[in-house]
Amino acid sequence: MSYIQENAAVKVDTAAIANFIGLASVATFLPFLIHLQWITGPIVNALLILILFIVGIRSALLMCLIPSVMALAGGLLPAVLAPVVPFIMISNVIFILSIDYFYRSAKKQFNGYWIGVVIGGALKYLFIWFNANLIIGLILKKDLAAAVVRLVSWPQFATALIGGLIAFVILKWLKRI
Repeated sequence: MSYIQENAAVKVDTAAIANFIGLASVATFLPFLIHLQWITGPIVNALLILILFIVGIRSALLMCLIPSVMALAGGLLPAVLAPVVPFIMISNVIFILSIDYFYRSAKKQFNGYWIGVVIGGALKYLFIWFNANLIIGLILKKDLAAAVVRLVSWPQFATALIGGLIAFVILKWLKRI
C-alpha cells in the first residue's frame, strides 16, 4: 500500500460513519413505519440534531434532504404536498444551521442550543408557511389550500421544539452538550 493510501485509510472515521448510517436509517425509514406527524416529526427533528452534534454539520445538512422525500413516498405527507417538499428540505437546513450557529456562538452553550432550537424552529415554520401559502395557493382552491397549509406550517414549529427537547435529553445523556 502506498503512503497516500495509508493516510487516506487513517482519516476514515468509522465511528462517525456508523453513527451516521444508524441515525440516518431511522430518519429515512421512520415515515414508512409511522404515519403520525406528531410522532414522526419530533423524532426526525431530534435525529437531525443528533446527527449535527454526533457526526457533524455536513452529514446533518445532507440528512436534511432525505426525510421529506421519504415522508412523501411513505404516505405520511399527502401527494398534494409534493410541491412543498423542496421547501420542507430547505426549512430543515435552516433549522440545523440555526442550531449550529447559535450553539457555536453562544457564551453559554446551553443557552445557545435552546436559542438555536427556538429561532431555528420559528424560521422553519415561517419559511414553510410563506412558501406553502404561495405554492399551494396557486395549485388548489382557497379553502383546500388553507387546510393543506395548516398541515405543514405551525406543526413544523411544534415538532421542531419537541425534537429539540428529545435531542437535548439524549445529548445530555451522551455528554455531548
